[in-house]
Amino acid sequence: MPRIGTRKLYFMIKPKLQSLGIKLGRDGLFDYLRAEGLLITPIKRYTKTTFSHHRFRKHPNLYTGKILTRPEQAYVSDITYVESDEGVHYLSLVTDAYSRRIVGHYLSHDMKTENVVKALHVAVKTRRTQAPLLHHSDRGTQYCSDLYQRSLNKAQIQPSMTDGYDCYQNALAERVNGILKQEFLLYRCKSFDDLKQLVDQSVVTYNRYRPHLSLDMKTPDQVHKKTSCEVQLAF
Repeated sequence: MPRIGTRKLYFMIKPKLQSLGIKLGRDGLFDYLRAEGLLITPIKRYTKTTFSHHRFRKHPNLYTGKILTRPEQAYVSDITYVESDEGVHYLSLVTDAYSRRIVGHYLSHDMKTENVVKALHVAVKTRRTQAPLLHHSDRGTQYCSDLYQRSLNKAQIQPSMTDGYDCYQNALAERVNGILKQEFLLYRCKSFDDLKQLVDQSVVTYNRYRPHLSLDMKTPDQVHKKTSCEVQLAF
């Protein structure tokens, strides 16, 4: 995790510093990294991957304002672009809104619905409970399509969509996209296959090892597995 933030880095190395008798607080680590030119500079990129002017039915926003109390209560989905020497590719992601765990992903050469829905299929296969579940996305063609909606209906997942094209109404999905691209997918791969391998490795590392401030410095896997086991027993 070469671009992990300083607060998370300090949390991860603090036990080692203490075991070695090194007295260094979080502010001291910030000062040291700044002096060495090692602080992370945010990367701002934006490419529109949503086309919301289409004939398919759009669903109301049931996600904004929802209080999350457990994993598998709400999934958020989005599509982002990634590149290799072979061209532009598209990464479809499904993330659990409570645990921040990426529960489904799929890399493809295009944004055809049959490819985007494959990320959802992965998420459904790894689902641990049958508790009520919401799926939130933008109003893109792929998510509104009959194929995607049939897949949600078959899995007994309720659809929810943003009100028009407002990225802030799907901010968590956008945030996960940014984390993967700014902290993990840092190397330009020569081929689609190489990029796929990098994406797979990055998702595993993100889920297992990257702590989140919003999760009280726990990893997505820690929160998802512990809490979903409790929910499974309840249902």
